[in-house]
Amino acid sequence: MRLGFQTMAASLRARGLATACGLALLACAAHSQPMPPPPAGAPASSVPVALQEVRWQMLNPGINALTFRSMDRIFDTREVTHRRATWAIPRNDAPLNFRYEFAGAARTPEDFLDRTYTNALVVIKDGAIVYENYRNLCDDSTRFMGWSMTKSIVSTLVGIALEEKRIASIEDPIVKYLPELARGAYRDVSIRQVLEMRSGVDYEERYDFQNPGIAASNHMSSLVRNTSRFADVATTIGRAHPPGSHFAYKTIDTAVLGWLVERVSGTTFAGYMSEKLWEPLGAESNGFFIMDGGPGVGREFTGAGFNATARDWARLGLLFLNNGRANGKQIIPEKWVKAATASVPGSDSPNGGYGYQWWTFPSTGAYYALGLQGQYTYVDPATRTVVVKLSYMPPGRDEPYAETRAFLQAVSAWKPSR
Repeated sequence: MRLGFQTMAASLRARGLATACGLALLACAAHSQPMPPPPAGAPASSVPVALQEVRWQMLNPGINALTFRSMDRIFDTREVTHRRATWAIPRNDAPLNFRYEFAGAARTPEDFLDRTYTNALVVIKDGAIVYENYRNLCDDSTRFMGWSMTKSIVSTLVGIALEEKRIASIEDPIVKYLPELARGAYRDVSIRQVLEMRSGVDYEERYDFQNPGIAASNHMSSLVRNTSRFADVATTIGRAHPPGSHFAYKTIDTAVLGWLVERVSGTTFAGYMSEKLWEPLGAESNGFFIMDGGPGVGREFTGAGFNATARDWARLGLLFLNNGRANGKQIIPEKWVKAATASVPGSDSPNGGYGYQWWTFPSTGAYYALGLQGQYTYVDPATRTVVVKLSYMPPGRDEPYAETRAFLQAVSAWKPSR
């Protein structure tokens, strides 16, 4: 997964696309590039070389339709368990009988599915599924990689830990709970500033493996070779901006929040998520995290590593649509839902604004979780709409993202007729 074309990467970052997708491995030509050797003096990896190669290539067009739903065959994982008491979503099926405008032409939803590389699409209106479609040998039991949609889950668990007073205040410095960070630039950063991607730490989401910086090196050592833990670089990281002064999207910020939840909960992130979110939510299937190391060593990749079925991603959207309630229970405080999905001043980009690890649609009350190469959980409270789209968009193309934004606005305004 190499960003050899730096000018393309710079252009994408300027348009906000690299920022949107978490790992930001967009302008790559990995399918034509060999995996680089480990740096001199790097620890030996216990991951077989063939498996390292698969991880290296997993974002490539041509195989990502498969790898994005097969992460449990590529990585060690940790399950997020569900209970048998599933939150039943009623059905009220209807054809997607509307058109929308994109690139100066009228488009149909059927064309949209192919053109934007869709593996699964679920549309919910007023609490009922009105459309559900699986493609490319996927089905309702397939567990899809959410990539940076995971960030919205991590934020949610921070809100739950705050409500439980495991965290006293998000104004607290994060080193109050993670003293290991005191040597690096996180030492003066508040939990709120990390939630808002305003930590100011020097972690540019740039994955040029010919000239690797901290992000590229961390990706290779933790996720491909499993010779380090992804969040560990936070202990010695430098500073790029004063804390709170600058919005810059960084996967390391979310990984630090995941570590925070692990610490204050006294268990694994997956264990706390099972107990406080996934089971009360009434998920119908176990989810899972990919790990940055083997059993007894690795930590959940909370920056962008959660996998779930399309309908369970939709339940997350419904939970937020219902102001934190699911199955008749208040799982997340309503005030947290409102705060997490409100734009932070100065966070505007072509993808919208940014809250506590949620993206916001410009000029509307809609918001969405967004993952690498086209993973969406979209919520529009005004029209009582939830849309989940699991995709395999090719790296380096912005048209599928732009068309998806047009589709989401159109499906949100659409009133089903039967």
